[in-house]
Amino acid sequence: MYLKIHRSGDNTIVAVCDEELIGRTLKEGNIVVTITEEFYKGEIVSESEVKDAISQSSNVNIFGEKAVSCAIECGAVNSSCVKIIDGVAHAQIFRI
Repeated sequence: MYLKIHRSGDNTIVAVCDEELIGRTLKEGNIVVTITEEFYKGEIVSESEVKDAISQSSNVNIFGEKAVSCAIECGAVNSSCVKIIDGVAHAQIFRI
């Protein structure tokens, strides 16, 4: 999986996605999302590194079955809150 951390001042956004999704555009109804290299392609990391990053972050954007499963396994995402877009699992986390 790819993990990329974006920092701007006090704000941090963590982007996680399954490797095979980079560059793919998902379309479903009015939703169109492109999983860009610029936003998602960081370092290839292990499941434990993904879980650590997700657990410690307040703003996370996740695409892919493996990546979303990590978020569910570490208790950050409830499986009923996962959105499927064009057959791909997606979850977002916003902690206040």
